[in-house]
Amino acid sequence: MGILAGLVLAVLVVGSGLFWYACSVPSSQLLCSSFVRGPRESPSVALTFDDGPASPFTEQILDTLRTHQVTATFFVCGQNVERRPDLVRRILAEGHSLGNHTYSHPFLYFRGRARIAKEIDLTQQAIERAVGQQPRVFRPPYGVRWFGLASVLRERGLLAVQWSDAGGDWKRTSQGIVKRLVPGVRSGSVILLHDGHGVLPPGAVDRSATVSALPEVIAGIRRRGFRFVSLLDFLPS
Repeated sequence: MGILAGLVLAVLVVGSGLFWYACSVPSSQLLCSSFVRGPRESPSVALTFDDGPASPFTEQILDTLRTHQVTATFFVCGQNVERRPDLVRRILAEGHSLGNHTYSHPFLYFRGRARIAKEIDLTQQAIERAVGQQPRVFRPPYGVRWFGLASVLRERGLLAVQWSDAGGDWKRTSQGIVKRLVPGVRSGSVILLHDGHGVLPPGAVDRSATVSALPEVIAGIRRRGFRFVSLLDFLPS
């Protein structure tokens, strides 16, 4: 391989890596400024759930949160909101907060600005119909950002929120979730778990591992000296 060909290959490899980082790594700020974690000086963590509402798992998670007096944020999908507006109302009534997680839970790669805007707007409208208000935070499915997302969010006054600690509950057992999360949380951690699975219909979702792990996750994090706060407590007013 000649010197020029080697340089071209190196540029392509570095460029591809940078492009992947910009679009796919939760902490990246290149394509869209995103909130990732809270202040490091306070021993507080925030618990978040994606993809719901999905029965019976959302109800079971809400029961556990109520028992342990923990406040969480639920990033909901518009299609799921339309299926179960009663669960969205319960989330808010029990002191939790809501976020926009798109309408149909697509990867945003290669999506045009109009499609991204529609996914967000349909979800804002579905949530408003259910509870009479719209959220001010947004989390992209899979954490993926794409060109145009930042301007869409800015026009709607929405803040992009990612996460700093993921339980990997889409692939782990309940004990695996606990072992993945509890030792790694830090002050300001924004924890990602799931109460649904995209916009799959009822009966096609299984978040029983998350439900089973949640009490031990809460207890283990508290034993490490952290307290649970609402994600909104971390955000600028």
